[in-house]
Amino acid sequence: MPRYKPYSYEQTQMIPLSFDRQILPGTFEFALNQLIDNDVDMSPFAERFRNDDNGAPAYFPGIVLKIVLYAYSRGITTSREIARLCQENVICMALSANTQPHFTTIAELPPNPNAQRHVLL
Repeated sequence: MPRYKPYSYEQTQMIPLSFDRQILPGTFEFALNQLIDNDVDMSPFAERFRNDDNGAPAYFPGIVLKIVLYAYSRGITTSREIARLCQENVICMALSANTQPHFTTIAELPPNPNAQRHVLL
């Protein structure tokens, strides 16, 4: 009877990880990262923050936008699932620079910072 090396998919591994090497050219993640970093004006989002002198530092809106758009591209739409993605998915960790925002922070990102939220009945 043949002998095989033992294996387990349930094991954990600590490995050195460079986030900038996880976003490969030619992928959706690379295009999203380049688009947000270089082509999208984030200044309208800056007007929402009033924490220059006091208060906790905010997450950079481009980071949160990258996380949300990446999650949506994968069919993940709830803020709790998106927050979990930031803890478990290496590509999402790379896009977010491993910042891991809370689900309430993700839920507060409106598509247009000047738009009011509307509830459809």
